[in-house]
Amino acid sequence: MNQRFPWPDERLIKAAQDGDVTSLTTVVMESQPHVRKFALSLCASPQDAEDAAQEALIILYRKIGTLRASGALASWMFRIVRNECLRQVRLLVSRSDEASAEPEATAERSAEDAVLHRLEAERIAAAVGALPRDQRQVLIMRDVQGLPGRTVAHALGLSNAAMKSRLHRARAALRHSLAAADQAPVTAPHQAPDRPVEGDSRP
Repeated sequence: MNQRFPWPDERLIKAAQDGDVTSLTTVVMESQPHVRKFALSLCASPQDAEDAAQEALIILYRKIGTLRASGALASWMFRIVRNECLRQVRLLVSRSDEASAEPEATAERSAEDAVLHRLEAERIAAAVGALPRDQRQVLIMRDVQGLPGRTVAHALGLSNAAMKSRLHRARAALRHSLAAADQAPVTAPHQAPDRPVEGDSRP
């Protein structure tokens, strides 16, 4: 596939960085199939993948001048797409938690509790984002989005039994990942490994 759709060559990227609009448009167009492939492999659903790919291509168009080395385009775009997919998962986890919280508890939450809640949502989202794509999809659709089991099975082209089996594996993998993180020795202040920064454009 990469042979059929090669990444833009370095001369074209350099011309785009220097402000040539035609070269920039060509760079975006030639990068598009690769960016979409990244997104489909990393995001939880085709719709999320489409959103992430579009966001990554917009960042490419607007901020290609900040790319430090023309040969680093692929790794730069991969990182942007990955961060955007993770951001979507964090939003879903956070919204799911907020929707299930009792109104009075939400109203009385202190600033410290709010910070801890956000950090926990990010920790869970990072663990979900690290799951294999098939497990990530079923877990988000069933447990985060709250879709009925039959709807999830149909959307993924699975029997109801196969969907339940995959969901069980995903839940077990997530519990294992979170438990391992809890037991790991702390040697430095916690920092999410791939915390996305909106508009992050440094390669």
